[in-house]
Amino acid sequence: MMLEQLNIEEVLFIDIETVPVVPKFEDLSPLWQNLWANKMRSSVTETVSPEDLYDRAGIYAEFGKIIVISAGYLFRKANEWHYRVKSFHDPDEAVLLNDFGSALNKFASSNKRRLCAHNGQEFDYPYIARRMLVNRVEIPNLLNIAGMKPWETKEVLIDTLQLWKFGDFKHYTSLSLLCALLDIPTPKDDIDGSQVAHVYYVEKDIDRIIRYCEKDTLAVANLMLRYKGLEIVSTENMHVV
Repeated sequence: MMLEQLNIEEVLFIDIETVPVVPKFEDLSPLWQNLWANKMRSSVTETVSPEDLYDRAGIYAEFGKIIVISAGYLFRKANEWHYRVKSFHDPDEAVLLNDFGSALNKFASSNKRRLCAHNGQEFDYPYIARRMLVNRVEIPNLLNIAGMKPWETKEVLIDTLQLWKFGDFKHYTSLSLLCALLDIPTPKDDIDGSQVAHVYYVEKDIDRIIRYCEKDTLAVANLMLRYKGLEIVSTENMHVV
């Protein structure tokens, strides 16, 4: 994909927030405790148990769940970039995923033909698809990439991390680092990913997580604007639906 040929107004920018499927390791059934221990066997030591590692569970689609998906798009108004964002959330993950899938199909039937996320190829896109399978939710066409060639996939599912790598397979750069480097207002001004489970299960503040997720999608949109050499969206021009 050549960035100069990309119509950025055809892109839907997304981000997901995930947590362990249950709050604590002891809340898992014995079967799932054993499955987690097996998953973590390479990280377990004499001083670190599978239970100690359970705070990582949210990053694995087999042991975590999605609690928020935010999706937004760029548009021009009065010679400035604006950004409109909507969030999907529900205590029932299946309801959340159904709602998002329906919205994604509607976007795709208009002019939003591509998705964009930071580290989306290794996290957001497969995580959403896997959780849809778990919840028996039909996978939307934009995410149903089985059988597609790698270069075809990258035309539809854009990843700002992969664009930054410039072909370097070993290099990982966080969204917050790129925002600081490219002078983009950081979304990490309240919480970060490591705190989401605590805010969700202990503080029970889903609205705080939603705002965080929405600002992440704006940061990804601004990162793409920077990649294309364009002015970024000011926070005043972010519109929450």
